[in-house]
Amino acid sequence: MTVAVLPVSVRPLLGGRLPEWLDARWWDTPEALVALAAEAEIGWFDRHEKAAPLAAIAAARRLRWLNSSYTGVDWMPLAELDQRGVALTCGSGLTTHQVAEFAVMTMLAVAKDYPAVVRAQDRHEWLAAPPGTRDLAGSRVLILGHGAIGQAIGRALEAFGVEVVAVSSQRQRGWRSHLGGFDWIVLAVPGTPQTRGMIGAAELAAMNSQAVLVNFARADCVDQDALIDALRERRIAAAILDLTDPEPLPPEHPLWSLDNAHVTMHLSGMPTPASQARAAERFLRNCERFHAGEPLEARVDLARGY
Repeated sequence: MTVAVLPVSVRPLLGGRLPEWLDARWWDTPEALVALAAEAEIGWFDRHEKAAPLAAIAAARRLRWLNSSYTGVDWMPLAELDQRGVALTCGSGLTTHQVAEFAVMTMLAVAKDYPAVVRAQDRHEWLAAPPGTRDLAGSRVLILGHGAIGQAIGRALEAFGVEVVAVSSQRQRGWRSHLGGFDWIVLAVPGTPQTRGMIGAAELAAMNSQAVLVNFARADCVDQDALIDALRERRIAAAILDLTDPEPLPPEHPLWSLDNAHVTMHLSGMPTPASQARAAERFLRNCERFHAGEPLEARVDLARGY
């Protein structure tokens, strides 16, 4: 029997369907996760707070395959997992459509200033004119990162008549010289040393004054202090930030008080019933692949980090 340490949250989706060779042990608290980890040959250690999963990874010396439903795994000790010969699978593709929907929703909200409409309704005030007059149709967007999420955002925006230009790799450096020609700059890159700080003071200065920065990648892709200065001085029109540093933002953080900063609290990739079902189905498929010695779906290249 192969011992698998799994979250109780997915038990209703896996119950009765796990292979006979797998001895499932279920955790429901951080303490239970760390206590069970030492026996794990297969692990699923996902928690929003990372202290317990990291402790579990350190304790799981028998681990051969670590599964995660998170797309971003840069918080894990990837080099150590590589040295230990642990296969890591991630949630790539599981939340693609919900993140893309969230990105387009927020872009429309900024274009039409939908928050002002909601506030007017709260005041029982009938507006005589729309507060936002930007159109997506006819605008230009630069998407940095053309994996599954970047592609899905691009397809959705094209349906609105947006001209989409996508850059698939940081090795394509020419995009910086063209930043001033875009109305929207969307970040959908993986979290790697190469993408850290890719939008800094120089890149913000190169954007035009009506540009909106849209970050659905990683918080550290953006120099947050430089962005706050650019927003405060109206050197760019706005920023949509699904990621911030820190998370959650403390109540006194300046991003809360900037009317052109739209903070969406890292909500886009939160598990939904549909994405949890997809995660369970992929895990079951990968169980059979693991047992047969076949390549695993969504296996992470531990050297690249995604």
